[in-house]
Amino acid sequence: MAAKSYNLDAHCQAILDEYRENLPMFKEAEKNIKDKLKKVFDKAGIVVAALESRVKTESSLVGKLELKGAKYATLADITDIVGLRVITFYMDDVDKVASVVDRLFDVDWENSVDKRRLHEIDSFGYMSLHYICRMDGFPYRFEIQMRTVLQHAWANMNHDTGYKSGVEIPKAYLRNLNRLAGMLELADEQFSIIRNDLADYRRKVQALVASGNLDEVPLDADTFRSFLQIRPFDALNRRIAAVNQAEIQEVNLMSYMAVFKHIGCKTLGDIIRMVKEYGEAAFQIACYQIGLTDLDIISSSLGPQDVCFAYVLKSGAGKPGMKALLDVINGESESNAMMAEFLVEQTSDLPFMN
Repeated sequence: MAAKSYNLDAHCQAILDEYRENLPMFKEAEKNIKDKLKKVFDKAGIVVAALESRVKTESSLVGKLELKGAKYATLADITDIVGLRVITFYMDDVDKVASVVDRLFDVDWENSVDKRRLHEIDSFGYMSLHYICRMDGFPYRFEIQMRTVLQHAWANMNHDTGYKSGVEIPKAYLRNLNRLAGMLELADEQFSIIRNDLADYRRKVQALVASGNLDEVPLDADTFRSFLQIRPFDALNRRIAAVNQAEIQEVNLMSYMAVFKHIGCKTLGDIIRMVKEYGEAAFQIACYQIGLTDLDIISSSLGPQDVCFAYVLKSGAGKPGMKALLDVINGESESNAMMAEFLVEQTSDLPFMN
């Protein structure tokens, strides 16, 4: 199939011919660069919203040559034949991605641009970090753009509503666009601030848990996750397992955060006191449950479950209270009413109830 002809001068035609001749190499380089970035992101635990790549199409290159072909001595002067874009969720992740790019490739700093340093009121959508790079074994430079999801969305919207249309935007509309850009920029900053504040909070929680100051730690998903790392129910579970010389099967106990909240715990210290106060009663319930069986595997949820059972039974909440607790543990079900009745009746003669 004959190559399409364009109305280009000899100089620009030579650049186009070089592009055509090396197109397979450009496509291979695009794949290699993308694979290198993805591998390092995965290894470093850097989560990105998107990793896009493309080789400039022939029609796009021709358009560029028609506009400013004299600017380029050779194809090598066009730095975006191969282009990649990394879109992050947070502003500070752009710098993490940039650090990866700097380590992987030789960055042409003279031609790279940090558009985040612009301060014009309408610059938000163009606040990308643009690196021009080189890679061993590939004789052409390539471009990697890095920006956030909101910056990317704004750039696309502004492109579609702005200069791409070829129509000058009235000042009233332009003002509204710029106001929206300011709101998005503020949102971008706040997302990063909130994430960093949460990270600081989690570090403080972990330090408090490690120090044992659990009365100062409110009960929530983050704190309970850190709390489980000190394995607060292990001693009780080992004591229960010893009844049948059973093994303990570890399960995820995060669902018990809601259970402990249900029975009134507000801090991690409340849970520790609950285990100390009702641990013996929980052991008695467990002995009743498994003592006459040949069960040789128990779940690590048995200890915290029976602590909660013991609390409800000792509090005098009776069958309604036990039914409500079982609804939290198992999900609402009519069978929980029968189980609650059985538990209340069968444990009424245990020593801790007298």
